[in-house]
Amino acid sequence: MGTFRGAGHPEQKFTARQIAEWVFENYPTECQEKKSKSTFIQSDADLVQQLVAEIGSQRPALQKRNSQIKTTEGRPRQYYWTAKTDQAEVDEAEKEGADAALVTGATSIKEHDLYPIVSEYLWSELGIYSKRIDEKKSSNKQGPRGNKWLYPDLVGMEDLTADWHQEIKGAVKEYADKKTKLWSFEVKVLLNRSNLRESFFQAVSNSSWANFGYLVAAEVEGADTMKELRMLFSLHGIGLIQIDPENPAESQILIPARERMEVDWATCNRLTRENKDFLQFIKLVRQFHQTGDPRPKDWDLPEGENLG
Repeated sequence: MGTFRGAGHPEQKFTARQIAEWVFENYPTECQEKKSKSTFIQSDADLVQQLVAEIGSQRPALQKRNSQIKTTEGRPRQYYWTAKTDQAEVDEAEKEGADAALVTGATSIKEHDLYPIVSEYLWSELGIYSKRIDEKKSSNKQGPRGNKWLYPDLVGMEDLTADWHQEIKGAVKEYADKKTKLWSFEVKVLLNRSNLRESFFQAVSNSSWANFGYLVAAEVEGADTMKELRMLFSLHGIGLIQIDPENPAESQILIPARERMEVDWATCNRLTRENKDFLQFIKLVRQFHQTGDPRPKDWDLPEGENLG
């Protein structure tokens, strides 16, 4: 791990293990001295693991002394150095134009790049049929930014009958019982302390109709951010998914959403009247309830899996 140079590589992110391996490689004398003084470090591997543990335990104090050292949340936590404020990081990730992107790993990601990645994760890991909602297809009766808090970026349908016996499906149809759960997703490239409340309440607003509402982010920065999000979840029930752009299967639900038992059909009616994508979503839900066929080809499923 000879490339790590702390502040010499601003914005570049490293795990605690990568930092520990760099320290071991570049400070052999100090590391061997630490090893010789310890009664429980028996090998170089033990030493590296001890360095990893110390980096983690000293993180809060280190960040208190130097606000330019920041961390991402999720597994594994990553450390990086930046002179940018939290707001500047968000502005750079969200601004319009060809240079608007967040570099995560070896990939430069924009919000629109995340939509198919989120759809892939929802289908492959959660079995949810999803569809993109483009606010530009709305009537815009409320003005140019009137839809910002009205429509989610993605909506989803969970087929509760997928593994049911045919007789059970028939019985549920006769009883007009619940066959689906509807999901709503607000997608962000980056969440940190400067935009978490606005992003969270945007998700609260545009998912009020659904059984489950989620905020989705490619990167979540700072333990304080997660603390605040958990507090807000306890009040409003919006969950959090951290999406891995390079490997969607490694994405994780950091905060599970709290289920609303009933869909708010009055709000759905308003969204359906004002947005063609949401109208198509509701048509697919209705058709599934009528026929039992989820019509996979009409959803935003990964290539090769939407030919049903």
